[in-house]
Amino acid sequence: MAITLEKFAADCHNALKSHPGTPGREKVRDLVQQVLADPDFVATYIPEGTPERHILYEDSELGFTILAHGYVGPKGSNPHDHGPSWAIYGQASGETIMTDWECLARPTESAPGKAGFIRNYVMKPGDAYLYDVGILHSPERKDDTRLLRIEGINMAKIRRFPYEAVQPQQAAE
Repeated sequence: MAITLEKFAADCHNALKSHPGTPGREKVRDLVQQVLADPDFVATYIPEGTPERHILYEDSELGFTILAHGYVGPKGSNPHDHGPSWAIYGQASGETIMTDWECLARPTESAPGKAGFIRNYVMKPGDAYLYDVGILHSPERKDDTRLLRIEGINMAKIRRFPYEAVQPQQAAE
């Protein structure tokens, strides 16, 4: 039997409530991998034609949000974190080249933060990664992709400040 969105959301809620902080988020990451392995779940909730940001569920008690993302063609982003939140990215189809960044300087109201390159890796269907509070990353897609993403809070409601990629010696400038 296919996993339903309702069951998945309830399992995420229970994991986050019974294991506060990073341990609960890691359990949710594992749940994301499980639903991505279910072709019926992916076909039902993250089908071809999914918009770039589609909210599937928002938890009224804990505030986490489950989203489906569909991207057509190439798309990338600058280094970023999720402000006061965390995010889990789960690859449903296609591939995402993810870059991890070191925070060399946090952004301010008047200046972007500075980020130094750490590593690149490819997210393939079924992969899921946790980007905890303050962890910098940037996705790049060369072709069509679909993702399942969990945000600790609905990021559409949060103001974030930009980062720019720099060489480590530029951080002090």
